[in-house]
Amino acid sequence: MRELLTMWRDTRMIMLVAVVAAVYAALLIPFAGFVIIPGITSVRPGNVIPILFGVTFGPAAAWGSAIGNLINDIFTGQFGPGSAFGMVGNFFFGMLAYKLWGSLGPLSSGVEPNFRENVGRQLVEFVAVAVAASAACAAIIAWGLELLGLFPFSVLGTVIFLNNTIATVVLGPPLLFLTYPRIKQMGLLYPDLLHDEDLPDTSAGRAQTAAFGLLAISLAWAVVGIAISLGLYDVPFAAGQEETFQQGGATVQIALGAVAFLLLLGLTAISGERLSKLLE
Repeated sequence: MRELLTMWRDTRMIMLVAVVAAVYAALLIPFAGFVIIPGITSVRPGNVIPILFGVTFGPAAAWGSAIGNLINDIFTGQFGPGSAFGMVGNFFFGMLAYKLWGSLGPLSSGVEPNFRENVGRQLVEFVAVAVAASAACAAIIAWGLELLGLFPFSVLGTVIFLNNTIATVVLGPPLLFLTYPRIKQMGLLYPDLLHDEDLPDTSAGRAQTAAFGLLAISLAWAVVGIAISLGLYDVPFAAGQEETFQQGGATVQIALGAVAFLLLLGLTAISGERLSKLLE
């Protein structure tokens, strides 16, 4: 996890943070008018960016995704207390991409995410990474807004998860096919920019265990959180805020989120990254 901090010593990684933030915001802002939940979220094809750049720019994509989402909130009138959880959710969205790629054992393709070899296996791995990262992002943001008493988990969790997953799975593979070789040729892959001591020195076994833990907890948190919310409230899909949630977050939901978030942090701390090994 130290790479998330030590990367700030490298000017090129800092520049990539700015690039990711700018591209992410530039792709989100024009679609702000296609509202799904007023003041909260809209149709976001730009959600492919955290995964697309996550597997190439690594920790720079995590920071850039968080900042880019904040810029979008500010420019589209969605800025508020929930923006803090939006930043954290999008940070994990980008971070899990490079933490999971190559570490999912039988689900992994064993090659770089270039979609030029072993394409079928790469697609399976990409979908697994996209679903896990989307679930973590959705769960964190939905939990945060329920904690603030703004929206039930079931409404926001479902919308964000589907929004993230569909955009990423549809647009990600062809975009990686087009961009990954060029990024690699320019020497901008994060293993090429970071020093060896900056990258987590984790055994393949521990990296795989942490990766499957991150995958399982992300999915379980999203699914159980939605189920709890549906059980506690009679919430029609995509209903307005005033119709659905006029009280503070449910104690069970808050406790579940706190435990799940701590587990995600713990597994992230012991996880590794495998792209540098695939490049050897």
